[in-house]
Order: sequence, then C-alpha cells, then structure tokens
Amino acid sequence: MNKKIQLQDLGNLDYKKTWDFQEELFKGIVDVKIQNRNSNSQLPTPNFLLFVEHPHVYTLGKSGAISNLLLSEKQLEAKGATFYKINRGGDITYHGPGQIVGYPILDLENFFTDIHKYLRFLEEVIILTLADYNIIGTRSEGETGVWLGVGTPFARKICAMGVRASRWVTMHGFALNVNADLGYFDNIIPCGIKGKAVTSLHVELGKEINEEEVKEKILKYFKQLFEAEFI
Repeated sequence: MNKKIQLQDLGNLDYKKTWDFQEELFKGIVDVKIQNRNSNSQLPTPNFLLFVEHPHVYTLGKSGAISNLLLSEKQLEAKGATFYKINRGGDITYHGPGQIVGYPILDLENFFTDIHKYLRFLEEVIILTLADYNIIGTRSEGETGVWLGVGTPFARKICAMGVRASRWVTMHGFALNVNADLGYFDNIIPCGIKGKAVTSLHVELGKEINEEEVKEKILKYFKQLFEAEFI
C-alpha cells in the first residue's frame, strides 16, 4: 500500500485543461492496476492531490438537471463564464477565483475501500479546517458537502463536493469558498437544492482570507485523516 500523495498546485487553470489532466492521471493509476491484475505483479499505484483555481465556470454532474443553470449561452458569454457537463456525481456547481478546489486522485486500495467513508473524510478535512477559523461546519443529512447553520432558516453551504470513482480510483473532489464572488451562485440553483444559500470564509469572517494558509490547513488535516504523506 502506497500512502504517499503527490501534491501539485496548478494555480489558475482552465477547467477543461484541468479535467483532461485529471483523466490522464486517473487512467495512469487504472492502467497500473490492470497490469498488476493481468501479470500478477504488485507495482505500487501513485496518488495525487491537485489544488487549482478555475476561471469562472459552471459544471453539471451526471445526476444534475440542466434547468438548474439559469443562464443562456449568451448570458454565460457576457459573464465570462463557461459550462461543462461532467462525469462526477452531484448536480450543478460554480468554480471561480477565490475558491480553493481540491482534486484527490487516489487509489483507495492504498487507504480503504469505502466510498462513503471517503466522502465523510473529505467533509471532515474541511470541517476541521473551518474550526481553525472558529467556524462551525457540519454535514446536512442527504446533502454532500459542508454547511453552516444546518437546521436553522440561515443554512448555507460553504464547500461543495462531487466525486467519481472507478476500480477504487477517485477523481473530482471539493470546492471551498474562501474569497469567491458569491454573486455567480445567483445564476444557478446550487447543487439543485432550492432555498439554500451559499457562503464563504470571507463573508463569515468579514475580511479577506489568506488562501495559501487555508491550503496548508487542508493538507494538515488530509494528512492526519488519511494517514498519508505528501511529496
């Protein structure tokens, strides 16, 4: 079992280019697994965690409804945003500047073979990170991601999640609103859930947040929970 994770910060990168890169890494891991099975060998499978910030983009998961995007093609163009239907779970979400997006591309057989546990661990990484800022993040039953004020009229989502897994290899991941322009969420029904607001660290704390510091905290808790080492 290889618990080393190769960390790559891609900076600000186009969504489609990042998606293609994810697919390339994903395929590489799967190819090793197939080779191991066919030749009865035990080559170690690599793991990756990508940090990235995307230009304005809306993405729709496999179970999502296009009606949750409230913009026409022309309106998307006017806002400088793009749109993609993609192969993760979940509905529609927004990515853009000021948001930390994390894509763990892991062979879960290096850690544990339980997708439910994997999602809960991703949520816990964010919950622990938020706690360092004295923000109480929680789960909302039946709704993946991390929320604030669950059970109150002011429930709001601060981190969206959507993953894909095949042969126990994961891709896609989480998007934490740090300094994001939340106005872009007004153009969708986020995650297909009506009547729920979105928020960010910036809004909750009333000040600009150091995104590099947030990434360091995410890595700290990711390392703890997954008992991993970043290289």
